[in-house]
Amino acid sequence: MEKATVPSIHMEKLLFTTEETLPENYFSYKDNLIGSLLAIFGHLIISIGLNLQKYSHVRLAGSKDPRSYFKTKIWWLGLLLMILGEIAVFSSYAFAPLSLIVPLSAVSLIASSIIGIIFIKEKWKPKEFLSCGLAVVGTYLLITFGPNSHEKMTGENIVKHLVSWPFLLYMLMEILAFCFLLYYYKQKNANYLLILLTLVALLGSTTVITVKALAGMIIVSIQGTMQLGYPIFYIMFVCMVATAVAQASFLAQASQLYDSALIASVNYIMSTAFAISAGAVFYIDFRNEDVLHLCMFALGCLIAFLGVFLITRNRKKAKAFEPYVAITSMPGKNTIFVGHCQKLG
Repeated sequence: MEKATVPSIHMEKLLFTTEETLPENYFSYKDNLIGSLLAIFGHLIISIGLNLQKYSHVRLAGSKDPRSYFKTKIWWLGLLLMILGEIAVFSSYAFAPLSLIVPLSAVSLIASSIIGIIFIKEKWKPKEFLSCGLAVVGTYLLITFGPNSHEKMTGENIVKHLVSWPFLLYMLMEILAFCFLLYYYKQKNANYLLILLTLVALLGSTTVITVKALAGMIIVSIQGTMQLGYPIFYIMFVCMVATAVAQASFLAQASQLYDSALIASVNYIMSTAFAISAGAVFYIDFRNEDVLHLCMFALGCLIAFLGVFLITRNRKKAKAFEPYVAITSMPGKNTIFVGHCQKLG
């Protein structure tokens, strides 16, 4: 009987040892692919939802239907798709590095442009196909050469990053820059687009950090190691909500002063750049990456930036229409859907 129990004891020790020696930092192309596909799917669904809502507005404006837009089935279907897309994008942060997921929001603008032809019958010029092609090529390079550094999102790891001196220095610089720009904007009445969107980007870099922490801790909890008892989880949640609301406020102010197409492109470029830098500092996304991957990832970002800029460049605001800007507080990322609809009522 004693000999029979020896193998089981050794097996328990082996399993226990194996579980403890799992690396905290690891590389996984599978996780990168899952995160990228979730992000692309989420942004695509969000774009479809936004276009459905826009279609609902346009159809009601061109008919004698007295109903409000929020009483139509199409509008609610669009809202449901947006919620599903938000969940998918949120989940993607738990699998892939922050610096890889954030630039993939370009998919939303690409999809909105293509779907606009189907739903709204928008006319395209040949150069707009080139713009979407550039954005697609940039997205491909981002996925192929994106960072592949993964870390188990436990409460201890997040606190460790939070109190690291590189991040504390980074946050100090961001807070000083934010306070200076906010003072200049409020006291000097400097309603420049660059100032407003820099404020949005600074807030967004904090939002994406909190979103990845929350998504990662939820996934780790689902896998069996409960993380929801850590105070850092709720601190991150409060920070996420506060910064997302502040971003929406500044974007709403910008949309009243500037063309929504210009806001969409500049906001994407600035928010992505700040978010990548935040991921590099807080989560050390680019650890152990070679020069080739860094250069190709940077090239992918530049091509995606150029594609998004060209997509929105030629969209001019028509006088007979008012800009329809739908701002969704996606996980760590504000998406501006650019379109035009007739005034209701």
